[in-house]
Amino acid sequence: MKQRPATIEEYIAAAPPEARPHLRRLHRILKTIAPAGTGVIKWNVPVFWDGRVLFGFAACKQHVSFGPGPAAIRRFAQELAPHKTGKGTLQIPYDRPFPEILVRRIAAYCLSPER
Repeated sequence: MKQRPATIEEYIAAAPPEARPHLRRLHRILKTIAPAGTGVIKWNVPVFWDGRVLFGFAACKQHVSFGPGPAAIRRFAQELAPHKTGKGTLQIPYDRPFPEILVRRIAAYCLSPER
C-alpha cells in the first residue's frame, strides 16, 4: 500500500506526469496570492489554510480541479461560463490553456472580506 502524501510537494510528485505541470503552476500561483496561508493536505488533497480553508486543488484523470468554494464559483459565474465547473470547483483540463488570470482573480476573491 502506498503511503499518503504528507505535504503538497509530495502530493505533486505522486501525481500522474500529465498533472504535474498544472499542479506546480497552480501551487505557485496560490502561494503568491496567499503567502500567509499554510499549504497542508486535508481530505487527501492540497489546501491552503488560514484558520479556514481558503482554496484547494487536486489532480484528476483529465484535469486539475481548483476548489475556491461555492461562493467564488457563483461570484465568477459569468467569467467561468466557458469552463466546466462543479458546485465549488473549476476544472482545468490538461490539454487546454491554463486560465491563470482568472485563477488569480478567484483566489484573490477568496481572501477578501466580501467572501
